[in-house]
Amino acid sequence: MLFWLFAFVLLTYIYSTAYESYQLGVVVILILLPVHICYYYLITYRVLPPFFNGNYGKAIFTAIGIMIAMAVLYRLVEIFIANPYIYNYYRQRDSGFTWNKISKSWWFQLQDKGDFVNAIERSNVVVWIGITLKLFALWHERKNAVLQAELNALKGQLHPHFLFNSLNNLYALSLNNAPQAPGIILGLSNILRYVIYECAADRVSLERDVEILKDYIALEKLRYEERLDLNLNIDDNIKSWNIAPLLMLPLVENAFKHGAGETIDNPWINIELRMRNGEMLFKVSNSKPEQVVYSNGKQNGSVGLSNVQHRLKLLYPDAHSLKWFDEQDCFILEMKVQLSANNSI
Repeated sequence: MLFWLFAFVLLTYIYSTAYESYQLGVVVILILLPVHICYYYLITYRVLPPFFNGNYGKAIFTAIGIMIAMAVLYRLVEIFIANPYIYNYYRQRDSGFTWNKISKSWWFQLQDKGDFVNAIERSNVVVWIGITLKLFALWHERKNAVLQAELNALKGQLHPHFLFNSLNNLYALSLNNAPQAPGIILGLSNILRYVIYECAADRVSLERDVEILKDYIALEKLRYEERLDLNLNIDDNIKSWNIAPLLMLPLVENAFKHGAGETIDNPWINIELRMRNGEMLFKVSNSKPEQVVYSNGKQNGSVGLSNVQHRLKLLYPDAHSLKWFDEQDCFILEMKVQLSANNSI
């Protein structure tokens, strides 16, 4: 609707300038605009579907047929409606006004090659601008649909990955009848509720994501008791920002599983979150055993890390960085993301 309003204004300006009369330009465009609209929807529903289905021959021949038919219709509307109105308009203002071609038969006027070529040109310009805009909109919609499907697949991959790791931890504790098991089950249910239901949104509150992160860390600390040296430093000014869910949790889980979990003596993990002018710096460093091999920054079995890398590229294509440093006795990972403000704050 907005496009046709724009087309009406543009064509009215062009015709009004040519006729030196705004009133005449408006009336002529109101007469001819239905032809443009009919042409547009015929192309949209008769040409584009076979084109997108790969039937290019049918689409091309249909488009040519419609173009010729619309040019004929355009000329007929001019001959029987628009031109007589233009003639009478000028005749009322100048009794000596003459227009030779209007006195000829409609069939003779229809066969005029010059006027027919002009009809093809005039009927096509606005319509194909509209078709181009529609194709761009369709391309954008399909691109977003593919992107959303890919993100959903990545999120679906992460959910069972986290669940299996958590259940494995719970199983290990249950073998020894550990008293921490009930607390872990309660904490795990809260985290799973967040992962399964709240993470369906494109963005969540950074404060809520950090809350779940702290719950997960508390569960892991129950397993390690005093054996783990863990430092957690988080800025206080996190309430006014939104973030894509489950970007930080897999990185912390990775540090526990492939760092502290495989370090026999004195495992340690440092976690730091800082906000600076809308940019979040999230840094995780952990001890690592000498026998563990890291490949391309991806610790063995780390589905979560590769998942985060891929999601960052899709969600924050020009607003993130993810770096890792594989040292002799530790692994350091830094993630920077430009976050959006939480409008509800």
